[in-house]
Amino acid sequence: MIRVAIADDQQLIRAGFRSLLEAEDDLAVVGEAGTGEDAVALVRRTRPDIVLMDIRMPQGDGLWATEQIVRTPELAGTRVVIVTTFELDEYVAQALHAGASGFLVKHAEPTELLRAVRVVAEGDALLSPSVTRRLLERVASSLRGPVADGRLDVLTEREREVLELVGQGLTNDEIGQRLFLSPLTAKTHVSRILSKTLSRDRVQLVVLAYETGLVRPSTD
Repeated sequence: MIRVAIADDQQLIRAGFRSLLEAEDDLAVVGEAGTGEDAVALVRRTRPDIVLMDIRMPQGDGLWATEQIVRTPELAGTRVVIVTTFELDEYVAQALHAGASGFLVKHAEPTELLRAVRVVAEGDALLSPSVTRRLLERVASSLRGPVADGRLDVLTEREREVLELVGQGLTNDEIGQRLFLSPLTAKTHVSRILSKTLSRDRVQLVVLAYETGLVRPSTD
């Protein structure tokens, strides 16, 4: 059973999410919160697998709440999915750095919300790669750091190739096909990159790829 907490200051949205999630046999809602502070307290009390986190909330917004959750060792098993819109680009960059494991467009189809919860709960932590990539491309100017910051020095040449493809939003299967590797070997490379770069999940690897200039925004 995947346990989900809902944090949004709009009761109607919380009710809609709850109704959708509780209609599924493998999903359970452990509680709701309408403020950032209440969201953190709820997560500490219930230890959910997933938090659907709105950004704009009173008494500590979703960015603050995400940071509190990610920085708490006892909550390492909880993943945060930011509920956002493409218009909030400046918040997206901050959410990435705060440790969000994925994004969900607020007006997404119900099936996409359910898929997002399940994908992140399984540990893949990169939902809708094309959506995540588009979000990153729109905030790339605020993500790119110094070209020679040294964070990629720990990686082998093959691992850099894999990281570049992760940054482009490819799945393990697609990486394997591109580099003529088995999906298992591609997954092993990704796991090693996560360990070497001390990254929380695949979303953080995408951020790293953009920050170091390994992947650059498309021009189309």
